[in-house]
Amino acid sequence: MLPLRPQGDFASLATPSSPAFRRFPGRYLRGGAAPTSFRIMTQDDDGFELWLGRIRSGGSATAGGARQRRLLERMARSGGNPRRLRSVVAEAPRPRSGRFNGRGRGAAVAASIPRSSGWSFDDVTGARVRMRRVTVKARIVKAAGKAGGAAAHLRYLERDGTTRDGTPGKLFSTFSDEADRDAFLERGADDCHQFRFIVAPEDGGKLEELKPFTRDLMARAEQDLGTTLDWVAIEHHDTGHPHVHIVVRGVTEDGKTLNIAGDYIAHGIRHRASEIMTREIGMQSEHEVARQLGQEVDAERLTRLDQALLGRAEDGLVDLSQAMGRTGLGEDYRQLLIGRARTLERMGLAEAGLPLNWRLSPGLRQTLDEMGRRGDIIRTLHAAMTKDVAERSPQLYRIRSMDDEPVVGRIVARGLVDEQADRRYLIVDGIDGHSHYADIGEAEGSFPIGSIVRLSSSHIEPRTVDRTVAEVAAGNGGHYSVDAHLRHDPSASEAFAQAHVRRLEAIRRATGGVERLSDGSWTIASDHLGRVRAYEAQQAERRPVIIETLSPVGIERQLSAEAPTWLDRRLAGEESSPLAPHGYGLDVAAALRQRQQWLVEQGLAYVQGEDVVLRRGALDLLRRRELLRVAGQLSDELSLAFVEHRDGERITGIYRKTVDTLGGRYALVERSKEFSLVPWRPMLERQIGREVSGTLSRGAVDWTIGRGRGLGR
Repeated sequence: MLPLRPQGDFASLATPSSPAFRRFPGRYLRGGAAPTSFRIMTQDDDGFELWLGRIRSGGSATAGGARQRRLLERMARSGGNPRRLRSVVAEAPRPRSGRFNGRGRGAAVAASIPRSSGWSFDDVTGARVRMRRVTVKARIVKAAGKAGGAAAHLRYLERDGTTRDGTPGKLFSTFSDEADRDAFLERGADDCHQFRFIVAPEDGGKLEELKPFTRDLMARAEQDLGTTLDWVAIEHHDTGHPHVHIVVRGVTEDGKTLNIAGDYIAHGIRHRASEIMTREIGMQSEHEVARQLGQEVDAERLTRLDQALLGRAEDGLVDLSQAMGRTGLGEDYRQLLIGRARTLERMGLAEAGLPLNWRLSPGLRQTLDEMGRRGDIIRTLHAAMTKDVAERSPQLYRIRSMDDEPVVGRIVARGLVDEQADRRYLIVDGIDGHSHYADIGEAEGSFPIGSIVRLSSSHIEPRTVDRTVAEVAAGNGGHYSVDAHLRHDPSASEAFAQAHVRRLEAIRRATGGVERLSDGSWTIASDHLGRVRAYEAQQAERRPVIIETLSPVGIERQLSAEAPTWLDRRLAGEESSPLAPHGYGLDVAAALRQRQQWLVEQGLAYVQGEDVVLRRGALDLLRRRELLRVAGQLSDELSLAFVEHRDGERITGIYRKTVDTLGGRYALVERSKEFSLVPWRPMLERQIGREVSGTLSRGAVDWTIGRGRGLGR
């Protein structure tokens, strides 16, 4: 027998003299040949002979599995690495990690990439080294009909404070340091999908910038995939690990759909990125890795040391009393694991038993994950509040949960909880004196810094509209229709009933909880309200917070604004959330006093004893002043006459855009030679460029779209 050359810290293998076996040992050991004998040589030269049959052949599967486990346990006790042997003899082919792993561009390249740990010996120093590590997160996004989502994703990537100096980030591409976002979106408007990558080199902080690294990576990917790629990217330095976001169009250079093999996405890109980082700053030494692991011993999060402890544990018990030989980082690595186990013991997540034995908590992984997320949130909160001009005490930080009461305050910061899935967060300086972190999920909107909002938890209970549908269906043989609704409630309008239809359509598309029949009626199940709760819970997971914009600007711009402001509504009693005597509550109280003084000077309020009282109609007067001022500016811009509508008048025309003012949001409805500004409603969001009509009534409009399709109020 001739021993194979050892690789890294793995045990040497000695095989039979068969040439075919020496060339293709995996083929035989995975079950492609008759039973074979071979010898395993450990670091102590205490060899022992093994007889392995074909995997899962001969005898029961249970007996074969027990034999393999005994082999791996004996190898580990002798100082070898059982994972090395397991990868050859003990495992069936692993399940594919995703669709099309074996198909698509890059499959052949991915198949040639080694899956080992990458440790080797430096020919000069003899020290163990490995390639630099790079984390890659990938997501394939269906882009058809979602151009707005792609635009929002890129806008968020360009948000403030992502560069080293805190300025807004800029997209770059192969040849440009300032790529045109709109042009990229226009080119990809008809693409079926796009690829989104987050590439985070472990040692990215050692590079002055990530642009050259990213361009080298994409050039290598183009070689592997055999096509030129249309991509944009942006650097982010606003977290502990510098990283780059890359968005790639899902088309080849000749306009065909680009399909990338799943194995290349999972392994190929990371391997190429690792090669580039290693070329730039050299191999990573064993000493460097040990230093990095040493920083994890006391960390309050899930670490690589925890993963190693969990991997070595049997029924929750981990034994660190025996030497590890050359496994991992040798004796130093064992000491790191012992130190981490003692840290977990102090945290109440492990219990000491026999010397150097610990029983790990069943919820260890989940608890450490939650601690890590909470730590990240606290650091994010502290960074935002420290950067803000009005620093707040860390004792007043709050992480919002679903059961919390509504909070009002100004937006201090915004960002992405999950940069790959576009899940967002807001940091709000509340008038209750606390600084709040809120995971807002996939909530849509721009949420300007400094704007004043109200955050409240999403509801999971059925709404009045759902209960009405259930009542109508109960009296109509389990079916709902507009006609049945109008018979059930003669005072209801058709537009009002249509709002119930839209609600049913939303539930149908999301969960299939209701069925629409060919005649336009709906089959409503007897447990309809239970299905609505399931739908609302699903929506709450995607958007856990309801965000209401109370003012698009901060209190500083409201002090002397000739428009109805949030401060005015508080003075009028329309906003009654209590103000704390510290923090932002104190700031708002001071702003209210200044606004009162301005209103008195303008004759819109008067002093009565110790109080300042708004005159009747003051807010309406301010609202009309602002409306006429904004309308005059738009009239000059559009070269159209402005027409002001009164209650009861019919409004028709093309909905062109929304107009935001301090007094609220308006819809600009245009006709041939004139335009109107009327109260905006959310159902108009997707109707830009379409004909609308409705009747103004008490500050709201009953809208219809196109030919008689009802929108309700």
